[in-house]
Amino acid sequence: MKRQFFTLLLTLACPIAFAQDLLITGANLHTQSAAGIIENTDILIKDGHIERIAPRIPTNKMIRVIDAGGRPVTPALFAGVTVSGLSEVDAVSEAVDSSYRELYTELMHPEFDVRMVYNPHSSVIPITRIEGFGFTLLAARGGDKTLSGQGGLVRFDGGYSSFEGKPVIYIQTSGRSAGSVGGSRVAHWMLLNQVFDEAMTDEELTLITPQGATALKTATDEGIFLFNADRAADIMRVLAFAEERELSAVIHGGSEAWMVAESLAAANVAVILNPLKNLPENFESLGARLDNAAILHKANVRVIFSSGETHNARKVRQLAGNAAANGLPHSAALAAISSTPAAVFGGEPRSLSQGARADLVIWSGDPLEVTTQAEHVILSGVPDTMVSRQTLLRDRYLDEATDMPRAYTKP
Repeated sequence: MKRQFFTLLLTLACPIAFAQDLLITGANLHTQSAAGIIENTDILIKDGHIERIAPRIPTNKMIRVIDAGGRPVTPALFAGVTVSGLSEVDAVSEAVDSSYRELYTELMHPEFDVRMVYNPHSSVIPITRIEGFGFTLLAARGGDKTLSGQGGLVRFDGGYSSFEGKPVIYIQTSGRSAGSVGGSRVAHWMLLNQVFDEAMTDEELTLITPQGATALKTATDEGIFLFNADRAADIMRVLAFAEERELSAVIHGGSEAWMVAESLAAANVAVILNPLKNLPENFESLGARLDNAAILHKANVRVIFSSGETHNARKVRQLAGNAAANGLPHSAALAAISSTPAAVFGGEPRSLSQGARADLVIWSGDPLEVTTQAEHVILSGVPDTMVSRQTLLRDRYLDEATDMPRAYTKP
């Protein structure tokens, strides 16, 4: 019995991706394109892509039909910056592959690429996927060095090489992380400038390896540098550094980004933030406020949402809903967890239009409402089983009829 359970679990983690012809009828389609919202329309899917969008598309018995019944249909959502497929249990060291510490070389390693050990069998992935999420940005988490490593976008379709987009180098610039590199932000920037000088000017390598120098050069030409920064002063330092070095930069954190919104817009630098952060939890976020995203959007700064969590990444919808409740237009909030991250990091467009990859979700209601559920998740034209380790355990152990409260009853 136990073997059958885990065999089924393994199958769920990596579904066989055979696309089938599929017709979705009566959709309230949030296209995330110039077409906006198309009401009461049909979507024909063939070979994993959207073949046609039109009212009342003819069908036949060979095509599976899913009736959306006027419910919202959106692109599959972005789960934020996570270590999905890299960390099963954070407290178990052998189950975590997202960072390095006290490496014997004592060097910085921008070539530390977490994508090489991505595990699509992770139980975290189907748990996140059945909640309506189709992709994430794999993160190299901060270790004991300024340069944490690199990652990139990955699709939740169960493949070993489901990567897309540009390489992303992660750089720590916060005061907290400065504690491990001399105890000061000045040490961060001193070392970072030296690393870039070594890599870009063929100086003698003392802080990185030849492979690290190559990784930095490649990312400078083709990739993106993700700077962890919350303070307005730190963000301005990042903008100056990115301009000096001609880097494509993104801010991650951004609690005080609203203070320098015009500078971010002028530099065309996107911000990944958690819109629920509204309290001065430390000296780097004294200016945190709930309408941070709304202010940035008004200034034409591209905004992306991430909770910073992996095992609860599916709660990103709640972040978007709260941002919308605090002044961010609904369409912009939805874009922040779908089309915008794909565009910023060079992934495939997350829009529902003819020819696009058929990654979409049919929702029971407004996708930004916490009570809404994903009823159908379709990735590359393949309907998900909507089963995860959590649902298997629920069905195995919860009663269907009991006097206990709702949380103890099988739905």
